[in-house]
Amino acid sequence: MTPTARHIHVPDTSFDGGDLDCGNGLLLLIRRHIDPLPRGGLLEILSSEVSVDEDLPAWCRLTGNELVSWTKTGRQRSFLVCKGALSERTAAPQAGTAAPSATPATPPRRQAATVPAIPALAAMGIGSWPRPRWMVEAMHAHVEGRLAEQAFHETADDAVRLAIAAQERAGVDVVTDGEQRRDSYASFVASRLDNCQLIPLTDLLPLVDDPEEFAAELRALDIPAGEVRHPAVFGPLVRSRPLVAHEVDFARTVTEKPVKVALPGPYLLTRTMWMECISDQAYASREDLAQDIVRVLREELADLLDAGAALIQFDEPVLSEVVFAGAKNKRSFMCGALSESLGPDHELGFARDLLNAVLADFPRERTALHVCRGNWTPDESVALSGGYAPLVATLSQVKVGAYLLEMCTPRAGEMEVLRALPDDARLGVGVVNQKHAAVEETDAVAARIAQAIDLFGRQRVLLHPDCGFATFADNPICAGGTAQDKLAAITRAVERFR
Repeated sequence: MTPTARHIHVPDTSFDGGDLDCGNGLLLLIRRHIDPLPRGGLLEILSSEVSVDEDLPAWCRLTGNELVSWTKTGRQRSFLVCKGALSERTAAPQAGTAAPSATPATPPRRQAATVPAIPALAAMGIGSWPRPRWMVEAMHAHVEGRLAEQAFHETADDAVRLAIAAQERAGVDVVTDGEQRRDSYASFVASRLDNCQLIPLTDLLPLVDDPEEFAAELRALDIPAGEVRHPAVFGPLVRSRPLVAHEVDFARTVTEKPVKVALPGPYLLTRTMWMECISDQAYASREDLAQDIVRVLREELADLLDAGAALIQFDEPVLSEVVFAGAKNKRSFMCGALSESLGPDHELGFARDLLNAVLADFPRERTALHVCRGNWTPDESVALSGGYAPLVATLSQVKVGAYLLEMCTPRAGEMEVLRALPDDARLGVGVVNQKHAAVEETDAVAARIAQAIDLFGRQRVLLHPDCGFATFADNPICAGGTAQDKLAAITRAVERFR
């Protein structure tokens, strides 16, 4: 397309990208401004960077947005991009559709709810549950602005009812809502925080050293890069609404059982959200970003305790990436991080301190830490492998009430290593492997339970799969029927010990 003298259409919103190129944060700013627009909305992008002339049309073709026209006066360029196709445009959106700049107040705390106790040898899922196809479609429509907030939550309520009913049929002692409202176990946080936004992984291709290698890795891992989204920080983080407390509120209306809820841990969120090309516009360093993440998680933890969550689980799978992958200078897809890892000793200490800062002064017995080795694919050969020995010292220093650990897969090593964890903490052990299509035999599950009881004592043991059944909404590890059968295998086996 050649430049024109002027734009025929009037933009609905505009921003100046200056001399940023597409590999240095411009695409993230485009996403920040275009996502709030409805289909057919028009965004004007001002730029003085010559490479944008070729890169922006390629991005538009890749993402399905239409480059309507562009102008050039000296070094100054103006690009008019339509969200979707221009043929979808009906009328100019109302003013104020762009991302708000005001800082809303933090929601007040509520009166604490009564919480049922979690018994010894309690069976439970880790968190996620396979979403019905119509739930996944609703999720994408909501993120893309095609489904209103209320309609999305009404759809999600139905999906949660089904997920909890399946867990109850399996006979578990503790339920989750199946994370039905989340696109993944971690990145969904960006859709709940102010000044943070979900962007497609395709927008991140220019930010890695080798975009072709990154794209090939995603294809090899069956990761739909155009559908999976990654959080980007554009300003100081503010929690003006709950991250997951609303999930607990609804789940408790449809079950009498204790409700567990999972949150991404502070180290995982820091590694995920810190992208130097854009995050440093709001924070001087990832340590500064981490301080705000700790504050946000403490606000959420207080709300969850008041809401009646029986167990609040912090997910930190990237801890295993730190020790089993070593120091590295490129992102790891397992944690969605583009930021550097500075080496195991530094990173483990950083993670420990962040977790303890979140947990400080809260009831320890209602908190848990989950660690695994990656759960984006059922292919065991591409997941990390290694025992807990390099992690035990760090885990022991985290002031948490329970450890919920991947243990069924041979990749996790020997269970005996976990005897070094604090005696006053509960030990959750994975006794079925969600990655395997076949449902485990009752005798095999019972043998793992017996080993855990012998090592840790009956009162400390909790039972669960190695990880969630659908960590990514678009890429579930197994079908809902298999998930129910695997939980039922746990509950059948544990009856031998009651």
